[in-house]
Amino acid sequence: MSNSVESMRASFRRVASIAETESLRLISEIDCRYSKRAPARTRAFECSVCGYTGRFATAWALTGKRPLAHCPVCRAAERHRLQSLVLDRIAESVDFSKLAMLHVAPESIFTERFSTCCGQYVTADIERRDVDLQLDLTGLNLPDNSFDIVYASHVLEHIRDDKLALSEIARVLRPGGFAVLPVPIACLQTVEYPEAVASEAWHVRAPGPDYFDRYAEWFRVEAFASSDFAAKHQLYVHEDRSRFPNRYAPYRTPSPGPLHVDYVPVCYVR
Repeated sequence: MSNSVESMRASFRRVASIAETESLRLISEIDCRYSKRAPARTRAFECSVCGYTGRFATAWALTGKRPLAHCPVCRAAERHRLQSLVLDRIAESVDFSKLAMLHVAPESIFTERFSTCCGQYVTADIERRDVDLQLDLTGLNLPDNSFDIVYASHVLEHIRDDKLALSEIARVLRPGGFAVLPVPIACLQTVEYPEAVASEAWHVRAPGPDYFDRYAEWFRVEAFASSDFAAKHQLYVHEDRSRFPNRYAPYRTPSPGPLHVDYVPVCYVR
């Protein structure tokens, strides 16, 4: 009986966490709408995704406010703007029109760009139905050397056996190919969770900058940082991470300072 009661309590906690997280998302949505219409009383920024210039909106995250996070027009967050600039940098020396891309857990903010610029564009997800293929990254039902690019943004933090996923990504890449594999950098050092956390969208870890060391077994990694591009795009995460751990993020460790660097690792097949 005690196990049954504890299981029920755990279920209630998961439902409550999901509800609280959805509330934060809705508040962020309202702030985006307001910022789009309100005159800029703070410094104007330029969105590298859609070209909008003006006030950026606040996001409401696991620690409370995350100022200057979203473009109010296309909703690009800090990570999207940084990834867009990295793609522009790669495109200076790579002809995407000759390449085949596998986009895992595809973000709508990039699907039009990728489907237009790539020679072949295939979307995939483990659960979603609005994709070309339903695939599990730990067991890709694809031939070796199938794609020139694998793009999987903020995916690996959901996968317990991430090393198996990395080996599968390397297997399906063609010689000379590369993968773009950013994760949310949330702590100074990577923290592995004892369980998936509902309020973190079922993350199983909080990556730190050291997380990219895991990629080295299969890839040569070139990591781009917020500081590598112009400040006008606002690529830093404004967040008070001294509030970790908390009820939304019970296993994260605290980090000092109100400003945090984001990274985009571009992983080239060895």
